[in-house]
Amino acid sequence: MHDGLVEQAQRGDAEAFDSLARLVGDRCLAIAVRILRDTDLAEDAVQAALITAWTELRTLRDPTRFEPWLHRILSNACYAEARLRRRWSGGVRLIPVAGAYGPDEYLTVDDRDLLERAFRRLTVEQRAVLVFHHYLGLSISEVAARTNLPIGTAKSRLHHATRALRASIEADARSTADFQERPA
Repeated sequence: MHDGLVEQAQRGDAEAFDSLARLVGDRCLAIAVRILRDTDLAEDAVQAALITAWTELRTLRDPTRFEPWLHRILSNACYAEARLRRRWSGGVRLIPVAGAYGPDEYLTVDDRDLLERAFRRLTVEQRAVLVFHHYLGLSISEVAARTNLPIGTAKSRLHHATRALRASIEADARSTADFQERPA
């Protein structure tokens, strides 16, 4: 798809890499936002991933594998941003801002809020596996390759992330129902 641009960029053509970054940047940002749940951190992760990709592009052996290779770099950048956030955030609570990353017209506002709270409770590694598998529709072997995990670990992480997400949603739904049943 982008093979010609990748090959030009590998030969040092900065304009070709700029075009390539523009082609894949929005998708990378959407992935990073879904993994990190914070637009600013996601933008930082994408920028770090693109810088790393530019500096390491010559090591890419197969230009047809550019996107999976970039997604692996992006996953590592997201993990690094999450570690930095944990280290520096202390007790700061981030207020989510609605972004232009495609609202889900199938869920109600309450459902989206419930899902968002549950998703935030997952580790960044669990979110990454869920995003690659469910948002991008990748197979487990592709998820494993993009997150730099063995296939068994990716399967396990997906299983545990799905169970944790489901348990969190059910717990929130029960606590909401209990709250609504209380007499005033």
